[in-house]
Amino acid sequence: MSRAYIFSDEAGCFVFKRNERASRYFIVCTVTMTDCDLGTALQDLRRDMIWRKMPVKHHMFHCTQDKQEVRDEVFELLSHHEFRIDVTILEKSKAQPQTRTTNDRFYKYAWFYHLKTIGPALMYGHDEAMISAAAIGTKKGQAVYTSAVNDVMQQTIRGKTWETSFPPSQADPCLQIADYCAWAIQRKWERDDTRSYDIIENKVRREYDLFARGTHHYY
Repeated sequence: MSRAYIFSDEAGCFVFKRNERASRYFIVCTVTMTDCDLGTALQDLRRDMIWRKMPVKHHMFHCTQDKQEVRDEVFELLSHHEFRIDVTILEKSKAQPQTRTTNDRFYKYAWFYHLKTIGPALMYGHDEAMISAAAIGTKKGQAVYTSAVNDVMQQTIRGKTWETSFPPSQADPCLQIADYCAWAIQRKWERDDTRSYDIIENKVRREYDLFARGTHHYY
């Protein structure tokens, strides 16, 4: 049996109004691998950074909080490994009101269109998949995520076997890789800052602006 390992992260917030603290976009990012060797390499890098007394957190990498010198080495490591990145971008102001009546509904909406368009490609040549995302802080939030992913998988990927996993980010280095990729893509779209994106651009297989053709803004 051939298995795809899919690690996910999201970027952006659920604030649907214009202010300085609200993100313009909500981004769903998946990182897909045929094995988890890159996660082992990332753990080795973290140990080496600690040995060299670099300002790395001892429990995990987290791109938003990491120092630039740490980011530079992580992105350099990512550039030398094979994996694929797929991203769906939703400009929140173009989302019709009925798609965002609740945060949970919008979350599921974003995931549905992400997996609907790239799910078959991710599963091509594979019989099964393990989909992992960082554990959400509340039981209610976790239940919503689990239900959303499983429901979307049932609708978009047929005839395959999958399992969902929700460990803490510090428990799986591959989730930290997804965090880094989502951060780099968000910086590109929100701030037109491509410094980190340029390093991993050749890993990006699909970068889809779901509302690109839309012209109406609801706020």
